[in-house]
Amino acid sequence: MRNAAVLPILAMLLLGVAIIASGIGPYRIPPQDVVVALARRLVGVANPAPIDTVLFQIRLPRVLAAALVGAALSAAGAAYQSLFRNPLVSPDILGVSTGAGLGAVLGILLGLPVAAIQFLGFGGGLATVFIVAALAKALRGGGDILVLVLAGIVVGALAGAAISLVKVLADPYEQLPAITFWLLGSLAGVKPGDVAATLPVVVIGLAPLVLLRWRIGVLSLGDDEARALGVEVSRLRAIVITAATLVTASVVAISGVVGWVGLMVPHMARLLVGPRFDRMLPASILLGTAFMVAVDTLARSGARIEIPLGVLTAVIGGPLFVWLLARGRRRTLP
Repeated sequence: MRNAAVLPILAMLLLGVAIIASGIGPYRIPPQDVVVALARRLVGVANPAPIDTVLFQIRLPRVLAAALVGAALSAAGAAYQSLFRNPLVSPDILGVSTGAGLGAVLGILLGLPVAAIQFLGFGGGLATVFIVAALAKALRGGGDILVLVLAGIVVGALAGAAISLVKVLADPYEQLPAITFWLLGSLAGVKPGDVAATLPVVVIGLAPLVLLRWRIGVLSLGDDEARALGVEVSRLRAIVITAATLVTASVVAISGVVGWVGLMVPHMARLLVGPRFDRMLPASILLGTAFMVAVDTLARSGARIEIPLGVLTAVIGGPLFVWLLARGRRRTLP
């Protein structure tokens, strides 16, 4: 009964955070006015011009983008942790974030438009994972998880070195600040078109994780046990890696590199609903969505200038993760 109540509570928390976040900014909109404006929009009644412009052209697209980032990174983190049977695994374990960062900074270096930079970021993340998978397969047939992780670390390190080289070659007055700000993570430049382009990709990536959540949970028992229960381990592992990579690369392309979310949120969800993946996945999605919407609201309203998302998630996530580790250690002590 406790687990059954967690998801509705998290859904209501997400709804409340989204409504409050939509009203916070230089032009304040009370939560009740946000609800009224949304209701009027749904029934086709026009809203006052300031509210219509601020809420539907500026605030809501950014709130929706933050929600997509939180849902994608949290779901990918939960999937990777269950797949690799390691609670310290995060979505960038296979170099996805670093590869996406390399593609984006190359676009900035070449002076390409924003849409092309996002496309290069998306393609860089996918290309990195394909290289990692090919390298792992060449080394040991692709069936060894340890080889796959080590290949991801190596390719991620190479991509990080390439990013450093691009930063050295970039114009220090125009390109370098844009590269640095993008790598720290931000949703300042998100437009409604970006959300519309990213949403279908995230939904396509999350669909197999949700539909196969029971089978994915069986993988945490080990490969031999999963095969004994009728699970095609290699095929399911490929599906999980592809889906998690797809959602991670798609949101990194619009938000930049945002750390800690995929590592920390699944731990918080595990404390709420337990280690079963079929329960942890929806809890991680709801909790990560609410967390990122709240963090992005703090990033755009907590100071006179925009605070990078990566800085806030590290400041919040670091101490919180230490507390989670300490709490887990106390549980294991005799």
